[in-house]
Amino acid sequence: MKLQAAIDRVTLEQAKNLARQLDPIVDIIEMGTSLIKDYGFYALNKEELGLQHAELLLDAKTIDEGQYEFEKGFATGADILTVMGAASQGTLETTYKVTQQYDRQMFIDLMEVNDQKLAAIDHFENAIYGLHHAKDDTGTFDATDSVASFHQKYPHIKRINVAGGIDISQARKLKAQGIAETVIVGSKIIEAADPVAAAKEFMKEVK
Repeated sequence: MKLQAAIDRVTLEQAKNLARQLDPIVDIIEMGTSLIKDYGFYALNKEELGLQHAELLLDAKTIDEGQYEFEKGFATGADILTVMGAASQGTLETTYKVTQQYDRQMFIDLMEVNDQKLAAIDHFENAIYGLHHAKDDTGTFDATDSVASFHQKYPHIKRINVAGGIDISQARKLKAQGIAETVIVGSKIIEAADPVAAAKEFMKEVK
């Protein structure tokens, strides 16, 4: 299983410093939506961030203007861009086409996507499907149960990622479960007293 470290709600310099520190350790470094809104795609290009090992995910959360946003996002050197599963069918088809043209990866954020909509967008063979607990949602979220339920409903979807308050215990359970491709960890790494040490602890559990 892969580890994705999600950097969000910090200054650009803090984001760059965290990215450089975590680059040799984690598999994927995510630059969160707040950073894109605060600083834009160009400030978060892969070369500027100095990434040598980890893949770069830009959490664009595209909902419209799919071709424009994905072309701009991939021009930064991003390996993975996110699109909302709640977007129109046309947007999802367009972003997937652009992703294939650039030979990169598309992450479909399934936040607020119901079974009816998911049945209409479950055919993107190489896309990543992300189970995502909304930041503003105060309800409980069990990552392991959510992954199991999703996999049971959609066994043909092979690339499943999960995010939402993941801690060491949950990461351990997800690894043992053996379904999710990637576990996404934000505050438990980024807000730790020692982000590098925290990332190393998570890597011990997921590998």
